Amino acid sequence: MMALEKISRSFFLSLSKNKVLNIGAKKWGLGLGASQVVAGTTIESMIKTVSQLNNEGLLCTVDHLGEFVLSKEEARYATKKCIETLEAIATSGVNCQLSVKLTQLGLDIDDQFCLENMKEIMKVAKKFHNFVQIDMEDYSRKKATLEILAALRESYDNVGTVIQAYLYDAEDDVEMLKGMPLRLVKGAYKEQEVVAFQDKARIDNQYLRIIKKHLMNGSYTAIGSHDHVIIDKVIEFANQNGIPRTQFEFQMLYGFRTDLQKDLVDKGYTMRVYVPFGEDWYGYFMRRLAERPQNVTFALKGLLSK
Repeated sequence: MMALEKISRSFFLSLSKNKVLNIGAKKWGLGLGASQVVAGTTIESMIKTVSQLNNEGLLCTVDHLGEFVLSKEEARYATKKCIETLEAIATSGVNCQLSVKLTQLGLDIDDQFCLENMKEIMKVAKKFHNFVQIDMEDYSRKKATLEILAALRESYDNVGTVIQAYLYDAEDDVEMLKGMPLRLVKGAYKEQEVVAFQDKARIDNQYLRIIKKHLMNGSYTAIGSHDHVIIDKVIEFANQNGIPRTQFEFQMLYGFRTDLQKDLVDKGYTMRVYVPFGEDWYGYFMRRLAERPQNVTFALKGLLSK
């Protein structure tokens, strides 16, 4: 079973990087069960979904999806879409933040160009009193991501990032970013053994360590996990150490573990849903299938129910 899971993960991760299939997916529309985990292709469809989630007691963060951004024109377009998303959130009054990927904003083209695009987004976010979370991508882009974050934090306190627990240096990064709102996750990319743990038990152990460290530092902590065992341990730790519920939240992906999301809301915990949208959904969807073999069955059920 373990060998099958590794094959499945590698297979779907390789598909996520296929540019030809990505182009084709834009023509197909939200097929292959993707509509269950992607909130439409437009800002209007996303706002409708977020509003529905808000009505269920769920907060949101939205991500305008984008893959293979290789030109400044594409990066400027993505920047424009992020700004339009912030404007739509403000106009509609939904309770929602914005998540961004720096590669979509030109990180692979030029760091300074990417930073300028982020500054444009941050100006609008500050105007509307909203928060922007910079998603962490693969390890090769971590240093540049943290450098851009540091530059932004000189002028804006409404921006944070994500730390991935499977990286050896995750604990050091959490200590360095003490006091900053962070989303802490296990990690979604396929990283080499030279930089990341490969064993689930070791990843889980480090994940709990960095969550506890950030909480004990008095920092706002978003726990991005669908793992009920981890969630139960975080709740137990918070209760034992007198950490108020206002200092942390749980985050899950749109379309996954909706039963657990509702349960946490019913128990009085802050629950935020990560809501992706946009025409460029293919790469995101393939990575979700790669994360857990169960997700393949989930997607197929959605496809067959259409």
